[in-house]
Amino acid sequence: MGVSIYYQARRSTPPTEAETAKVARIAAAHQASFPYEDEESLYLYDHDGSDPDEILAGSTKLPLAPDRLLPVTAHVLASVTELRRALPDAEWQVHIDDVDIPWDGDEGYALPGTRA
Repeated sequence: MGVSIYYQARRSTPPTEAETAKVARIAAAHQASFPYEDEESLYLYDHDGSDPDEILAGSTKLPLAPDRLLPVTAHVLASVTELRRALPDAEWQVHIDDVDIPWDGDEGYALPGTRA
């Protein structure tokens, strides 16, 4: 049994070409800088059009290895923070299974108690 981070952005207008390009650049940069080849990184779903207000969605299965759990979580949440800033007028939901991850306007997403 695994635990995953889920992320979703919704709004009534589709992303612009500039937003789509920015999201793609952010995702590529974070995937390229991901420290573990054998773990799951930021994963964005293909938009199938079934929910016209969903403009971005994805998930990342977190590792079971204790020494990798926090680094992977921090990396993915940093990625989602940048994505949210690229689509600031969307309504965002970010959670680990059933637990919401709080948003901080200055510092972005992080697990409670893990900010420096």
